[in-house]
Amino acid sequence: MTLRLHDTASQTVRDFVPLQEGKVGIYVCGLTVQSEPHVGHVRSAVNFDVLRRWLQVRGYDVTFIRNITDIDDKILVKSEQRGVPWYAHAYEMKRHLDLAYHQLNVLPPTYEPAATGHVPEMQQLIAGLVEAGHAYEAGDGSGDVYFDVRSWPSYGELTHQSIDDMEAAEDADPRGKRDPRDFALWKGHKDSEPATASWPAPWGAGRPGWHIECSAMAGKYLGPAFDIHGGGVDLRFPHHENELAQSRAAGRPFASYWLHNAWITTSGEKMSKSLGNSLLVPEVLTRVRGVELRFYMVSAHYRSHVEFSYEALEEAAVAYRRIEGFLDRAAAVLGEIPADGIACADFVEAMDDDLGTPAAVAALFEVMREGNKLLSGDDTDALRGSAASVRAMLDVLGLDPADPAWDQRGSDDRLTHAVDVLVAGLLEQRSQAREAKDWAMADAIRDRIKEAGIEVEDTADGPRWTIEGGGI
Repeated sequence: MTLRLHDTASQTVRDFVPLQEGKVGIYVCGLTVQSEPHVGHVRSAVNFDVLRRWLQVRGYDVTFIRNITDIDDKILVKSEQRGVPWYAHAYEMKRHLDLAYHQLNVLPPTYEPAATGHVPEMQQLIAGLVEAGHAYEAGDGSGDVYFDVRSWPSYGELTHQSIDDMEAAEDADPRGKRDPRDFALWKGHKDSEPATASWPAPWGAGRPGWHIECSAMAGKYLGPAFDIHGGGVDLRFPHHENELAQSRAAGRPFASYWLHNAWITTSGEKMSKSLGNSLLVPEVLTRVRGVELRFYMVSAHYRSHVEFSYEALEEAAVAYRRIEGFLDRAAAVLGEIPADGIACADFVEAMDDDLGTPAAVAALFEVMREGNKLLSGDDTDALRGSAASVRAMLDVLGLDPADPAWDQRGSDDRLTHAVDVLVAGLLEQRSQAREAKDWAMADAIRDRIKEAGIEVEDTADGPRWTIEGGGI
């Protein structure tokens, strides 16, 4: 069976063939640490974490690089508004981001380079582009350096656009540009900016442009050619288009595959600070646990836009609690569920088909349904196999409840989890009684649940429950 991935550059789903046997290099564009992360920000990290885990299960040695942009126009603006140094603001926001990744069980990258730590590599790359005739110093004395898009005939190959159809680049003052679409590789220092936000350079003191950062860092840690470049779909243009052009103009083959995850939207619009519709991760985690938020994210295909709603999130949380309930009841019978289970064939097929997590989750639930039937029988070997398979599939998705990463609940969360498990067990018994047409038993279980102050609603997706007068 061959892993197939949707390559943005070719606009096709094609077989994944790594550059080096047994090894895979991945570069994912991380965040600009200008503000606290919202759920739209962290989706990319979760999606590419699943890709990394699946490649490791498939036997690859994965080098995973995810950068941090810690110097940027927006960081300078926001730090000035707060009255703090730009580097202090960036560091504080990165700590918020690190916490969000931890709460969602995103594995740490092999290395997480920061832009400010790689200015010499960026300057070296810029100098090579200038020497090759693909970049030039602005003639207005600003100290800016631009990439000459018309010097590179393949510019636009990632997004399949012609230069004349593109909008002007907005990353620097256009006065010093030969073409309005030329983009900044280096930004000369301005008197209005802090002196600490500039580095000496052959073209004059300044700071790197956004696009050159990733090309330089990817080259340093993965070499001139690597397997996969990833990021949000909003990065395709201009960021990834510009990365590709400047890297190949410098003689670097760069990425073989380009993967892009879709947005999380609210009211049909990309979730963003500028639109005022952001939902900060800590805020969302007052409603559900981190593992439940992650389950909500991975249940959708990475290339599908997700319209965020708390109703859908809470439905996902209920579904995940059903999985936990099954594993807890299986553990009560087996004593311990092995961690070396085997994912079912349908799960493997779904994951190999461009990380088809919706079908993979459906396959997981099918195995769980069969396991639930085994709970009342004597075939403990079959039950052990089902439960171990469920754990194995959850681990690929970063959702194994036995993973120590999820052992971070406070006392209130542990109480909620305990209630979840107990109610899920009763609801499963009620469902089995209804399937057996034992209406008296089903009604008795329903009454026991109601006496505990819990309301049950039967839906097309199974029973949902809430505490009377509120929800967990």
